Amino acid sequence: MKKKLIAGNWKMNGGLAANEALLTALNAGLDSARADVAVCVPAPYLSQVAALRGGLELGAQDLSAHEAGAYTGEVSAAMLREFGVRYVIVGHSERRQYHGETDDVVARKAQRALAAGLVPIVCVGETLEQREAGQTEQVVKRQLAAVIHLNGHCISEIVVAYEPVWAIGTGKTATPQQAQAVHAVLRAQLQAASAHADRIHLLYGGSMNAANAAELLAQTDIDGGLIGGASLKAPDFLSIVAAASALAT
Repeated sequence: MKKKLIAGNWKMNGGLAANEALLTALNAGLDSARADVAVCVPAPYLSQVAALRGGLELGAQDLSAHEAGAYTGEVSAAMLREFGVRYVIVGHSERRQYHGETDDVVARKAQRALAAGLVPIVCVGETLEQREAGQTEQVVKRQLAAVIHLNGHCISEIVVAYEPVWAIGTGKTATPQQAQAVHAVLRAQLQAASAHADRIHLLYGGSMNAANAAELLAQTDIDGGLIGGASLKAPDFLSIVAAASALAT
């Protein structure tokens, strides 16, 4: 069994003093971790976190679909790589919703990440309206298909995060059975595209927290979590890491 991957997404939160305190607390509690652990931080803090990350992997929250050039405000894959970034989130539901990112844009961002040697954490997920209309499987397969189509030759190098939009920042969460059902669909889709699909981490990203992490992480096709609010609280984040570590063999 591969190690679980727990990735924290700080979103647009943080500050120099708060970051240092959080990273100090996290590293003090990671000695016995038997999971891969990353923090995806706002771009202005990459340098600080790179210096203080200790045993944590460094991640970014977005990147440009362009390699370089006149794209004011954008951050390229090459820039992220210079800071020692390993992971980068692409297609988070907030980027799709608030910034109009399409499946094609997400696929091209994943392509840029892979070309630079970064690991894209590709987010897919349905809204509450889509779930209630019975469209969950159709939506997530369409979103992932765009990434597979453009990056099929190296699709085994990505991470996929299922984040039901209705469970992000709402306090709601999919039941372990609901989450597993969608993860199984995504696993089958990846297996049809790559002989090495079993090594791809499938993360659950819908309000995983210290209370529900163990049950979610015990599901067959859930290989870790993309953690939002709980990643800003060291005790909560470390509890999730401990739950992941307890499942290591």
